[in-house]
Amino acid sequence: MADTKTLTGLHYSPAMDEKTHEQTYRGFVRFVEIGTVTVLCWVTALAIGGVHEAWVTAIIGVLVSWVAAAVGAFVPAIGWKAQAFVFAALLAILFLS
Repeated sequence: MADTKTLTGLHYSPAMDEKTHEQTYRGFVRFVEIGTVTVLCWVTALAIGGVHEAWVTAIIGVLVSWVAAAVGAFVPAIGWKAQAFVFAALLAILFLS
């Protein structure tokens, strides 16, 4: 049976470490956001290589997205925004060249 003493709704039980739980959750969400935008950058870079036969540009786009991912991972205030800029640049290359 379920222990109803720990189901308080909005509060953590005394046995749970609230601060660690919240940090882990924020870290997971940041990882998912950064990972999602990174994959979008990679797919766009592959489209650039496939459509325009510009494989060097595609490789550079992937490398720059990795750097942006590292910056976003180590600077939480930036997060996925660094890769969003790379993604926008890759989309501009894809549609404007």
